[in-house]
Amino acid sequence: MKKVIAVITSLLLAGCSTTTTGATNMNVSEFSKKITESGVVILDVRTPGEFAEGYIEGAQNIDFQSGNFENEIAVLDKNVTYAVYCRSGNRSGQAAKIMHDAGFHDVYNLDGGVIDWTSEGMMLVKN
Repeated sequence: MKKVIAVITSLLLAGCSTTTTGATNMNVSEFSKKITESGVVILDVRTPGEFAEGYIEGAQNIDFQSGNFENEIAVLDKNVTYAVYCRSGNRSGQAAKIMHDAGFHDVYNLDGGVIDWTSEGMMLVKN
């Protein structure tokens, strides 16, 4: 019985770390480690108003809902690692898929977004 539980737990944990969007979903702990790696660009895909309320340190804002998202990411370096987040993980998951489809291959999504980030006690920078 213990072996069955261990196998099920391993499968569940493995299932949380990747998605069919081409991006890797990460929990807060994994994401916070990823963004400290050299060369990782942090993208906040929330609205400018949401961004102004608080963002992860070092993030740049590209509004997923602006209608101009694809044009804005077109100028980004596709060979760089991107850590993408939003409020809940929904928009950033969609943004990650668009990025992957556009030729970005090293994209990480904060599953649970800023909601999980702050509930885990992580800080946001406020203007």
